Amino acid sequence: MAIRNIRVMGDRVLTKVCRPVEQMTDKISTLIGDMFDTMYDACGVGLAAPQVGILKRIVVIDVGDGEAYCLINPEIVETSGSQTGDEGCLSVPGKAGKVTRPDHVVVRALDENMEPIEVTGEGLLARAICHECEHLDGILYVEHVEGELHDVSYDEEDAFDEIDELIEK
Repeated sequence: MAIRNIRVMGDRVLTKVCRPVEQMTDKISTLIGDMFDTMYDACGVGLAAPQVGILKRIVVIDVGDGEAYCLINPEIVETSGSQTGDEGCLSVPGKAGKVTRPDHVVVRALDENMEPIEVTGEGLLARAICHECEHLDGILYVEHVEGELHDVSYDEEDAFDEIDELIEK
């Protein structure tokens, strides 16, 4: 697989609504593998296809809970509760901001085999699902930030420590 360039805020592709995936092709399968590789290389917990310049309704997520999710044509069908915390984005490097998201989310999608799945997320997984699904509609998290964005700097070890802390909560 390959590491793809991550588009950053200001790139018009990030403001576009993505098209549904109609069928699995070799090109889509390669894209999904590349998205996982790109996300892991950048120490992210999620990545949406428009972040690598592809206007398809595909997201990949791995919050370190032992599961890696590929959601094709995802649709959030249930939300409840709320959580407020710092959120960042690979397309807005070096910045974070306080965002309120649902604490419980149910999403229906297709997996990489184009089979229907339903994923229930709590906490960080719920946040990641909401964040990544919004990318598919051209929405960046900065539109939800309460207050101002602030600078962050992570080295790889700090990023994984912070993810581990969020999972333990």
